[in-house]
Amino acid sequence: MRGWIPALLGLALALASLLPTAGARRSQDLHCGACRALVDELEWEIAQVDPRKTIQMGSFRINPDGSQSVVEVPYARSEAHLTELLERVCEKMKEYGEKVDPATHRKSYVRVISHDGTKMDLSGVKFDGDVTSSLKFACESIAEEYEDELIEFLSHEAENVKDRLCSKRTDLCDHALHIPHDEL
Repeated sequence: MRGWIPALLGLALALASLLPTAGARRSQDLHCGACRALVDELEWEIAQVDPRKTIQMGSFRINPDGSQSVVEVPYARSEAHLTELLERVCEKMKEYGEKVDPATHRKSYVRVISHDGTKMDLSGVKFDGDVTSSLKFACESIAEEYEDELIEFLSHEAENVKDRLCSKRTDLCDHALHIPHDEL
């Protein structure tokens, strides 16, 4: 009987040490997935805007020479439009589900409702209120904390915004990439 107590105590301590790791990985997977979904949704929304639509930026004050310092910029990537999108884009997280990789047990987040209404492959996707509320909360946290970075990246047409923003700039997906930051 005395031999059992140290063995059980050792097993309990070993299991307890694994719990924070699993929770940290879940949080890391969630925040990475939320960042990637956020960027996907923002890029899709930007693509829906008529490229000919512009907005006037600059000062509306009249200079001493009678001119104004007003510039017309494309509306889709304007700071005003991106700020507006950031206020409402996380509502789209209700259209995502959680998929677990059977080999690595890592979680990723995929759209369960397509933008155009086409049927989606939902095999192995968990779709419930807990998943969507956690993803929405993570999205809102990221949108608030990294608002300036999101606007900076999305105001210019750039390649690999997801990887550059979610991995290199914020380290939210640092675990997901198998290449060093300098190669991005």
